[in-house]
Amino acid sequence: QVQLVESGGGLVQAGGSLRLSCAASGTSFSINAMGWYRQAPGKQREMVATITSGGSRNYADSVKGRFTISRDNVKNTVYLQMNSLKPEDTAVYYCRITSYYGSAYWGKGTLVTVSS
Repeated sequence: QVQLVESGGGLVQAGGSLRLSCAASGTSFSINAMGWYRQAPGKQREMVATITSGGSRNYADSVKGRFTISRDNVKNTVYLQMNSLKPEDTAVYYCRITSYYGSAYWGKGTLVTVSS
């Protein structure tokens, strides 16, 4: 059974930094893409950043230049370094992985709160 465990969320002041981690276990397949998504109160879930197995990265315009996604393929872990945080970054952040066959798996989320 695939499990994704996120960590690193918390409360931070505007301008501060946080680093999120997501470790995948129980995968009997090779992981293709890994990514982070977020959902703010009253809003739809949106893509924040993704990274392919080959290292290609994609970012939402709102986080470009502030967030950096990386992955450790040995540890099956994806990271999100978040700098210069803004109150509008407040959301529950979810980890997502996909297999080469198109199956997708989600973590339960970690809350990031940025105070002004």
